[in-house]
Amino acid sequence: MHRMGFCHTWIHCIKCCVESASMSILVNGSPTDEFIGERGVCQGNPLAPFLFIMVAEGLGELMREVVRQDLFEESP
Repeated sequence: MHRMGFCHTWIHCIKCCVESASMSILVNGSPTDEFIGERGVCQGNPLAPFLFIMVAEGLGELMREVVRQDLFEESP
């Protein structure tokens, strides 16, 4: 199955990168126990800008395809 033009293998690879990361929080300078993030990419994660660009490019291409098929009209 494809989503936004990305094949299942690519989607699975990105999901593994996002869902497999463990993190901890500094409390008064001491790290807490590690935990697995469940709500996407944290601020400062080097993967975040890459994922943003990939999704923005995919959405842009979807919109261009919708316009090509005359399913949506561009405003003047």
